Amino acid sequence: MNKKVPERLLGRVSIEAEVGTAFSDTRIRLLEAVDQLGSISQAAKAVPLSYKAAWDAIDTMNNLASEPLVVRVTGGRQGGGTALTEYGRRVIALYRALEIETQTALERVGARLGEEEPIDVAGFRRLMHRMKMRSSARNQFSGPVVALRDGEVDFEVRLRIDDDTELAAVITRTSAENLGLAIGREVFAFVKAPSVLISTDAELRVTARNQLWGEITAIHHGSVNDEVTLTLPSGRSLAAVLTHESSENLSLAVGTRACAIFKASSVMLATYD
Repeated sequence: MNKKVPERLLGRVSIEAEVGTAFSDTRIRLLEAVDQLGSISQAAKAVPLSYKAAWDAIDTMNNLASEPLVVRVTGGRQGGGTALTEYGRRVIALYRALEIETQTALERVGARLGEEEPIDVAGFRRLMHRMKMRSSARNQFSGPVVALRDGEVDFEVRLRIDDDTELAAVITRTSAENLGLAIGREVFAFVKAPSVLISTDAELRVTARNQLWGEITAIHHGSVNDEVTLTLPSGRSLAAVLTHESSENLSLAVGTRACAIFKASSVMLATYD
């Protein structure tokens, strides 16, 4: 007769950006594969992830990190690829060290609790899943508040996401008070991809506060809509969803210089205690 294997607490480290997962085992394995293979497509297959999911994960990590973890490189026999930065390697090393310490701590806790009564591992796991919070917004950024303007009814908030780029958001006075906004406070910003417009006309004049220029680095074509990824000079990126017809009318292609345009009212803010 087979002896029942006792339940164990197994740890998978998930480093949260307070409003969503920044680093997880899957994303760290993706970074490790990029470092080993030098190709996002090969790294995606090794994890495995779809090519688009891999790029989405890398874009999110680059956007939330203080500096890029993965960069595009040109040249070589294959004409270019992707490479992990030294900062990216340090992040991996930190994650793996935390993983070892976490599992060691869980083994100690499991042994102590198991002496009193059996551990309901499945129930605990269900609770953890319910407590996780995710955002459907494709574009996620973070940075300190650098300006606040009180408009009596609403507040205009500006946050710096890198040395050269600021985002403008407009929220109600009540929301500003609930978030506890102040100069220097770290804030997370979310912008849904359908709210982002793309233009290639440098002479275009629009009222939208946010106008960020960069280079188109990916286009995922659909039967009706296309998803366009625009990379800023800092390496951070934005995704926009526009109709396939609009994409064709603008002659969008990888390498095209373009501007991501979105209203300040389209930016949702979040903070953490």
